[in-house]
Amino acid sequence: MADLPKADELFKSINYTPPSTGWMDTPVDCSPGNWCYPAKAEKLEYLGFPNPREWKPSDVDWKLPENWQDIVHQGFKERLGKYRSLKVFMDVCVRCGACADKCHFFIGSGDPKNMPVLRAELMRSVYRKDFTMAGKILSTLTGSRVMTEDVLKEWFIYFYQCTECRRCSLFCPYGIDTAEVTMMARELLHLCGVNINWILEPVSNCNRTGNHLGIQPHAFKDIVEFMVDDIEEITGKRLNVPLNEKGHEVLFITPSGDVFADPGIYTFMGYLMLFDHIGLDYTLSTYASEGGNFGLFTSADMMKKLNAKMYAEAKRLGVKWILGGECGHMWRVINQYMDTMNGPANFLQVPKSPITGTVFNSAAQTKMLHIAEFTADLMKHNKLKLDPSRNDHIRATFHDSCNPARAMGLMDEPRYVIKNVVKNFFEMPEQTIREQTFCCAGGSGLNTDEIMEIRMRGGLPRGNALKSVQEEHDVNMMACICAIDRATLIPLSNYWAPGVDVCGVHELVGNALILDGEKERETDLRMNPLPGKEE
Repeated sequence: MADLPKADELFKSINYTPPSTGWMDTPVDCSPGNWCYPAKAEKLEYLGFPNPREWKPSDVDWKLPENWQDIVHQGFKERLGKYRSLKVFMDVCVRCGACADKCHFFIGSGDPKNMPVLRAELMRSVYRKDFTMAGKILSTLTGSRVMTEDVLKEWFIYFYQCTECRRCSLFCPYGIDTAEVTMMARELLHLCGVNINWILEPVSNCNRTGNHLGIQPHAFKDIVEFMVDDIEEITGKRLNVPLNEKGHEVLFITPSGDVFADPGIYTFMGYLMLFDHIGLDYTLSTYASEGGNFGLFTSADMMKKLNAKMYAEAKRLGVKWILGGECGHMWRVINQYMDTMNGPANFLQVPKSPITGTVFNSAAQTKMLHIAEFTADLMKHNKLKLDPSRNDHIRATFHDSCNPARAMGLMDEPRYVIKNVVKNFFEMPEQTIREQTFCCAGGSGLNTDEIMEIRMRGGLPRGNALKSVQEEHDVNMMACICAIDRATLIPLSNYWAPGVDVCGVHELVGNALILDGEKERETDLRMNPLPGKEE
């Protein structure tokens, strides 16, 4: 982040004055820093995607297929026929502007094409020209335009400045899901081989090894063993973690970011300690070792395929139901798309807690339960031995991750869990949390360093809200229930609210849990001294 302007300088540089030219006549800026690196040719070849090649968005020639315009037209036509919602979203917008100032990228950049209404208009203008009579006859009078290379480049730049967070949709009086417009635009770009590596490489890895990071089964096992070693060092207790074992009641699946990356590993350690504490009959899988689904950012077919692996593994292992970890897009796919793509999962049972007896009818269709709901239920029934004072060094706030909040309404349970293990909890401003939460600005495949300034601009609303509770309440920790957030919020908080760290909710749970037979704790899961245990 050394090349970034200072936070106050970036803030002062935001200019909401519209360009002097109309939006159709304002050229797109394809200079470095405005785009993510293109997907590597070998990744496209492996996945069977079209037009694998080496190219750069800053080049004049993007090496598109000779008939690329026809490819886009036919792809658009096919999707209009397949998805009734897409045609509704193309036709129904009245350009009221209710969404205009709701996008974090517009707030942080002032670029009108980052207004959700205008970003979608980039696609609607082509729709009108190709698929409406008025657009064909009256052309620009109806806001229609021909699909040119400049238009395609504009699509690439701006549909990859959308994190599909759906905040704009919350305020749309017609309920237009702008995230699904972005999804369709990206599918059409894929048809021409125009895509980004930070999405296609994880998809390729997941297709091959079962997780986005490409972790092989033996490496997954070794990493879990390293965590068990650390837990033993902290608690004095050695945990047994089943892997690929048949006949257990529950299959636990979490995003691979929790297995591999700091601070997600501490959240994973919290999971393992919780399961040991309650004696949960569960297994992990080294084959379904990823709950996240970058297929959501790629295509409906890829989303379906990557989602199916979890259910195939549940069937192979003979479990009764699936428990899922703290993830974002994993849960949007599960709650909004899974049942029509791969369901119903009738070979599984409706999740029922073996500890409390609670039947989770909210998961009756998918047979997959979020761990925040599971843990909140345990706490409600007083099934956990907890010492919240172990988190007394933490003054926490909670970031509502976009997908669990807006795609499944999971807002109260994480807060309930946090308040049971942390004494000092403070909410960010009301208009920045729960359904109205602001995005981390790095989701949907945008968590990549080459667009760091764009990410920090998009992260301004969340960073500003975080800074407010830091200044008012000395908040030093932002908890969340999304693996991508645990990666993207670290540079965001370092930039906009230095001194605030990021953690998963179950890291806080792991700190507070009193395990049977544990030694006196000296440190938290990060091996920092507990309050009163400092040398």
